[in-house]
Amino acid sequence: MKKAILSIILLLSIFAVSAQDIPEHISYTRIYDYLDELANEGLIELNSVVKPYSRKYIADKLLEAQTHEKDLNRRQLQELKFFLNEFALEQDKLPDSQLNLSKNDQHTLALLQPAFTYRDTLFRARITPILGMDITKNTNGTLIKRWYGVDLQTMIGKNLSVYGSLRDISNNGPLLARPTYLNDYPGYEYKEASYGGDYSDSRGGIKYAWNWGSVGLVKDNVIWGDNYHGSNILSGRAPSFPMLTLHLKPAKWFQIDYFHGWLVSNVIDSTRYYVDNTGKKEYRMNNKFIAANMFTFTPIRNLDLSIGNSIIYAEENIQPAYFIPIAFYKSIDHTLTKGLNLENQNSQVYMNLSSRNIKHLHLFTSIFADEISWDRFLPSSKQKNPISYKIGAELSNFPVDNLSLIGEFTQTNIITYKHSVPALTWASNGYNLGSYLGDNSQEIYFAMVYKPMRGLDLSLSYVSAKHGNEYEYNRKAVDNIISQPVLGNITWSNNTVGFNAQYEIINNAYAIINVSYSNIQGYNLTSTTIIGEDRLTAQGYLDLFTPAYLQGKNTTVTVGFSFGF
Repeated sequence: MKKAILSIILLLSIFAVSAQDIPEHISYTRIYDYLDELANEGLIELNSVVKPYSRKYIADKLLEAQTHEKDLNRRQLQELKFFLNEFALEQDKLPDSQLNLSKNDQHTLALLQPAFTYRDTLFRARITPILGMDITKNTNGTLIKRWYGVDLQTMIGKNLSVYGSLRDISNNGPLLARPTYLNDYPGYEYKEASYGGDYSDSRGGIKYAWNWGSVGLVKDNVIWGDNYHGSNILSGRAPSFPMLTLHLKPAKWFQIDYFHGWLVSNVIDSTRYYVDNTGKKEYRMNNKFIAANMFTFTPIRNLDLSIGNSIIYAEENIQPAYFIPIAFYKSIDHTLTKGLNLENQNSQVYMNLSSRNIKHLHLFTSIFADEISWDRFLPSSKQKNPISYKIGAELSNFPVDNLSLIGEFTQTNIITYKHSVPALTWASNGYNLGSYLGDNSQEIYFAMVYKPMRGLDLSLSYVSAKHGNEYEYNRKAVDNIISQPVLGNITWSNNTVGFNAQYEIINNAYAIINVSYSNIQGYNLTSTTIIGEDRLTAQGYLDLFTPAYLQGKNTTVTVGFSFGF
């Protein structure tokens, strides 16, 4: 009995350690890039395979960097001071601000940066407005995007966090994001109208955290896999979805990340419907769930090896076995569906390797596999495994201070993200969860980023992207489909050179200018069509993969300003 009481007291004392876990949304790319830069310099240790990071984690990394001030250049020091002020509440203090309308020891209400912040012994909170507009123009017309909303972050006691944001987005002009479009614009489910479309984006959650982990119920975006131009595992491009999350770091060399999510299938279930007062049946969608885990091992400083697996399933109810965070889900699936003479659920495995063992240099690779047969790796095998792989590197502050060079190569084989059961594809709301280019594709990406002063980022980038034959997952013809050469025929290509300048004037307030020259084309094919191939004309491929606004050769200019994101 005494041992049990002591165990309970010990457990409570562990969980009483002060910690909060409010995710910093992936759209705040400047803070993620800055932490990457510090890690590349060897000033902090950073596991960058899973995003978003918590705001408390970011604050701790900034404070860690503060102990190396002598190793930072002038711009980096100014950035450090700037970001520490942004994450002041996570340090249990009020931020410095200008044009205060009201201020005392417990709160500030300021116009610069626009925010209300509050702090006492039990409760900390921040409310910030969201407001912005982008104007995009090329020879095909003008697109105006507006958004407004509010962001709320609260920390209660030592362990509990509640956060939420709501933004209303309006597009006056063509919609650039649709599930079939091969671009990296964030995915939205628009309410379409004659002028364009509107979208309401609500994210938020509640989390309980302690010093080595957290659990939560959230609706948010996630990125899994190191990248600088879109992950091939979980890219975060699909609309946010609700999920139960678990994060554990019980040792410096080991970390577990897990979530169980509720996806949107966009597939009608003919057996589920409401009946309205006229007798009309209103059909509902198929259920669609995802369970995913990632285990990260750090055998030596700055070397992270991550492996994990996931499953998408579409049963009528959730399956408790998929709430086990350390399970191998394909094995569970085989047990649950054995003898039913039907398709299994859709399982995947993936890995990520990240090395910052050479100062200034980040090397990384990630592999996503839908299924693997070792015989298919033999040179003599015509069949290729449905896998996607990415290799890349970033060189920071060498040979020139404040200059970064980035390169990535991504290739995805045929039907890697698809499934013969439409409700089981690697997608939510129709948007691919992995690479924005989808199956049978390849991308080469280069970028040069120069940061001459605090808050100002100048980047010059080049993208060469290709998409091959378009196949559906035809179970009867799948062996022949995966025997076709990857990128055997090019159906679509995108070559884009872009210049982007963004200046974070005050915390969360941006001015941007983007100029890009793009050449996006579709192609007619003369080869024989096989079973399972969706054969289109050149214009058909172009319309499927690219909005009319961006088709062909274009010089596109975007200017914008925003508070929040």
